[in-house]
Amino acid sequence: PGKILSFDKYLSSEERSYWDINEVAESSLKNQYNFSYEEIIKKTENILLSSTESHLVSDTPIGSFLSGGIDSTLITSLMSEVSKDKINTFSIGFEGEKYNEAIYAKKIANHLKTDHTELYISPKEAIEFIKLIPKHFDEPFSDSSNIPTYLISKMTRRYVKVALSGDGGDELFCGYNRYLLANQFKGLFEMPYLMKLSLISPINLLSEDKWNYFFNRLNIKSLPNELGSKLYKLKKIIGKDKDGFYQDLVSIWNNPYEIVNWESDRKNSFSIEKLKTITPNFIDRMQLIDFLTYLPDDILTKVDRATMAVSLEARVPLLDHRVVEFSWKMKQNLKIKKNSTKWILRQILYKYVPKNLIERPKMGFGVPLSKWLRNELRDWAEYLLSEKVFEKHSLLKRDPIIIKWKQHLSGKYNWQYQIWNILMLHAWAEEYNK
Repeated sequence: PGKILSFDKYLSSEERSYWDINEVAESSLKNQYNFSYEEIIKKTENILLSSTESHLVSDTPIGSFLSGGIDSTLITSLMSEVSKDKINTFSIGFEGEKYNEAIYAKKIANHLKTDHTELYISPKEAIEFIKLIPKHFDEPFSDSSNIPTYLISKMTRRYVKVALSGDGGDELFCGYNRYLLANQFKGLFEMPYLMKLSLISPINLLSEDKWNYFFNRLNIKSLPNELGSKLYKLKKIIGKDKDGFYQDLVSIWNNPYEIVNWESDRKNSFSIEKLKTITPNFIDRMQLIDFLTYLPDDILTKVDRATMAVSLEARVPLLDHRVVEFSWKMKQNLKIKKNSTKWILRQILYKYVPKNLIERPKMGFGVPLSKWLRNELRDWAEYLLSEKVFEKHSLLKRDPIIIKWKQHLSGKYNWQYQIWNILMLHAWAEEYNK
């Protein structure tokens, strides 16, 4: 991102950066704004309105992905504010309320008076696309939110040729729960070992799935989904330093050499030590690493491949360079405040949408993988985890993976993401190494 590759007549090439997030972050953090809350909210809103308006320039029909979350709702609200035409919005829902944000999206669409279209999909429809993932993505890609992204793109393309997305808001304005965790547990890293042990012991009383079951039975709406899984993630990172904490939070297999058949000499495209100099504040550093890695390599790759698969153009107003540069000049307490993520975006959004329509636990764009792997996808998964496939491609060690697969099938553990990584790697290998 932000680079130009140029060739001369002799085909000699040169790569150079015309915009560098490292430079933006370093310069901005040294010159942060000291506006009042009212001023910074107004200036942020004006920049977002300007960016959104510029992304509406089109000679073909245009719409918005509306999940019902903060970012997509904000973009849709701003579109309604600057556009003379009625906004087309699109949402997707899964059968089963736990994974269904479409009900919230519909209420927001009604409030904003958009021309709203929604699609409820069954496991069968999702599974049909799963078999096509290697073909559309051309590389092993294991973010399962590409399933709803593709399906909503396919539906949206029937009505419009361009759609605006809220991607980028989490990385720029501290939307991920890991930022909130880092803020909440910043004192944990220096805690004495025995005190850490006293925190871990109660978590061990129940398995991850039993904790999930227990919290679900409490039926407290303010509790996040799969709280048991989050407890186990917390247990795992309690003993880490700050950067180890982040690494564990974003890792699926914490010890990849347990399962891979080769030693990798791959290095990060960035230096942690250099990033520590640019971003002494740990949450700033998490944001910067996400912006350098997770955003381009996962989020934007997912949106680009899924939309291009159906010839739909996706645009991301929150990643306008003006928005990015402005956000890095904001102080951290404008992003995380009073235990709330994306504080400043919420203040802007409250002007357009009632608070009760958007204040709820973050759900993400997930699918019920855990259940599908034990049921509808089991035969497909069993084949990709068979001895035949492991021997054919020689990429991974089968034994530790099969242990987790059997544990997952038993229902006592939820290894959906670990298993999904393996399935996507083998599905890709099967597609391109027949």
